[in-house]
Amino acid sequence: MALTRDFKETIVERVNRDPAFAKALLDEACTLFLNGEPETARLILRDLVNATIGFEALAKTIPTPPKSLHRMLSERGNPNMNNVAAIFSAVSQNLHVHIKTAVVDTKKKQKAVV
Repeated sequence: MALTRDFKETIVERVNRDPAFAKALLDEACTLFLNGEPETARLILRDLVNATIGFEALAKTIPTPPKSLHRMLSERGNPNMNNVAAIFSAVSQNLHVHIKTAVVDTKKKQKAVV
């Protein structure tokens, strides 16, 4: 029988030892959310909250029960925009980063990077 490792444990350990990985997860969650893939964004946010601020601390920051936060960030969760904004804000503050967005014109031809 092969030894296996819990995926959530792996994420927590990687986030704790590699701040760039945590920032990349936050960036990916933002990108997915803004590009119409909220289901995947919620799952990444859930893993990121679990690995950084934690649901108990997040619940105190947002004044929302931890169980409600778990449901919001589940596969079938349906958080309102205020909660999504508050979660992104709390996680970005915990990581000491500022979220910036940019609009990119998809009609312009992109130069090939060599």
